[in-house]
Amino acid sequence: MSALDYATLPMIPISYASCSLGNPSKPPPLLDRLHAISTAGFTAIELSFPDILSYGETLLGHSPDPKSYDELCNVAAAIKQECDKRKLGIMMLQPFSNFEGWKEGSEGRKDAFERAKGWIRIMQACGTDILQVGSSDTPIENLDLGKVVLDLRELCGLLEEHGFKLAYENWCWSTHAPDWKDVWKIVKEVDRPNIGLCLDTFQTAGGEWADPTTQSGLREDVSKEELEKRFHKSLDDLAQTIPKDKIYLLQISDAYKVPTPFSAEADEQGMRPRGRWSHDFRPLPYNGGYLPVVDVTTAVLRTGFRGWFSYEVFDAGPEGKGRNVDIVAYAQAASNVQGRLIAQCAGKKIPITKEMETVEEHN
Repeated sequence: MSALDYATLPMIPISYASCSLGNPSKPPPLLDRLHAISTAGFTAIELSFPDILSYGETLLGHSPDPKSYDELCNVAAAIKQECDKRKLGIMMLQPFSNFEGWKEGSEGRKDAFERAKGWIRIMQACGTDILQVGSSDTPIENLDLGKVVLDLRELCGLLEEHGFKLAYENWCWSTHAPDWKDVWKIVKEVDRPNIGLCLDTFQTAGGEWADPTTQSGLREDVSKEELEKRFHKSLDDLAQTIPKDKIYLLQISDAYKVPTPFSAEADEQGMRPRGRWSHDFRPLPYNGGYLPVVDVTTAVLRTGFRGWFSYEVFDAGPEGKGRNVDIVAYAQAASNVQGRLIAQCAGKKIPITKEMETVEEHN
């Protein structure tokens, strides 16, 4: 395996997911987060739909209905203006969920395509050209898996009319496509020029290597030795089989080992354990997590991909109970992680400065 050429890595553009700065349960005001992200040197954000709703309440004086697309487009346009002031692009709109595979004639299918058309309007208003679609976690009995490819193909057609792209992500708690191989197989079958992958260090390692329901925090369906062998074979396959132009971005976060293993059952809201884990236990790399983030990132870089790295963390602390941080310092810490991460991927030794160390609690 040839080493990565470090000279190609510092120019990788970096983005930050707007929804994921500050306490996950009570994010600071959006404009404060945009200021912190811009100050830290990021050049774009992933704009989250919940942030459009929350900023809409500030802007409009009432909570906008999630399907009031005329209002939401006005809010999205206002957010674009605020991003423009701070020299931030809007790289992607996310997270579009539970879209594909509904049964013909179902209310779920009707709702999915109504939402798709509304979100495309929002994309036009905020000036982004990528829609992130997470692999559905709708209960499998409610789906017709024969429609997954057809639905995504139809969505590609709707997006293509506007020059937009679909970034398909494997959510590791998905009921039908939890691994990168699952979504890559689907993307190949969709076979449209405007569909590619949103890869994610948490979704890859958190699904194939780690498990929040075990005492060890690792998958225990095989031996530790076999787990490592199987996981690194999967990463080699990723590096050798996915064309670089079919990767639209790499999202980056780590994961805390949960203090008490989760139940393997879905919770009262129907959220499966890895979904609960994702919500509160995702810090920056080098800040108390245990996933092999460098291994996943290196595999993605081995494809030749040098596009967007986007930091998407949901850091409620090691106990998952929430933590207060200085968001300006936290965003800067994320920016610092980028330098350390790409250096490590290339096998380059760099001195660890104080700025690269663990994020401090802020009182």
